[in-house]
Amino acid sequence: MVNVTMRQLRYFDALARHGHFGRAAEASSISQPALSMQIKELEEALGGLLLERTARQVALTRFGEELAPRVRDILRSVDELGDFARASQDRFAGRLRIGMIPTIAPYLLPKITKNLTRMHPELDIRVRETMTPRLIQELVEGRLDTAIVALPVSEPSLTEVALFEEKFLLVRPGADEGTPAPSREMMREMRLLLLEEGHCFRDQALSFCNMQSAPPREMLDANSLSTLVQMVSAGIGVTLIPEMAVPVETRSASVSLTRFRDPQPSRTIGMVWRKTSPLARQLLQISEVVCLSAGKVRARQSVRSQRA
Repeated sequence: MVNVTMRQLRYFDALARHGHFGRAAEASSISQPALSMQIKELEEALGGLLLERTARQVALTRFGEELAPRVRDILRSVDELGDFARASQDRFAGRLRIGMIPTIAPYLLPKITKNLTRMHPELDIRVRETMTPRLIQELVEGRLDTAIVALPVSEPSLTEVALFEEKFLLVRPGADEGTPAPSREMMREMRLLLLEEGHCFRDQALSFCNMQSAPPREMLDANSLSTLVQMVSAGIGVTLIPEMAVPVETRSASVSLTRFRDPQPSRTIGMVWRKTSPLARQLLQISEVVCLSAGKVRARQSVRSQRA
């Protein structure tokens, strides 16, 4: 019988994901020598080398590459055992790992955390803010319990729960206050400021303007909505921002806000989680808290399980 521990499997999973002893040790809250010793013991127990060690990085051997997804499945199943036990209790307690995209987290997170803590004081809420592809990957791998994103994500293993629709507003320099909203055709002639590649909000803005690409001189990229708004305030161009970001991002900027004529650009905000999650009932309750925190009415026909 192979004698391995869950701790060793978690350390190996961290190494497989980070490809670096230092980063894996930091993510695992362990010293690098201790991590190295645990991996060596795991290799001895399994009877094969898992890693090719170099001065700068760690590469998985063929054996390690074959083992990594199996280890990930084991860890996910063990985590779901804990979730199953928690789901059987009347109260909602313990760790809750929530992911959010950057165009949602700064504006909803404080309210969501406050309401969840008030309603479920025994919850240990842990938040991960990053872009949608990374959130979906971590959710599928069992490193997150749920994520709040713009729908759809179209991942077969996930359930999507639509929460509410959110409009986009046009942000222009303050001197443009009171001028009519431009048409989509007019938007294509403006210097449109966007979030950098990888943000789904960038793609949504381009889709509304019917712009799949544009010359570099016509578009400038930023890594936050705050930067975009400040660039508009400086007269560099125009941008779109989601409605929930308006109170935070425009309070210290000399800009004007304009709503587009119907049909207005918008996005669907929702929650996603694994179809196999034992916490599905509790997560559905949390989705109601998210709507409450956003001051929105729940979208109709909101629950949709993706099928392979």
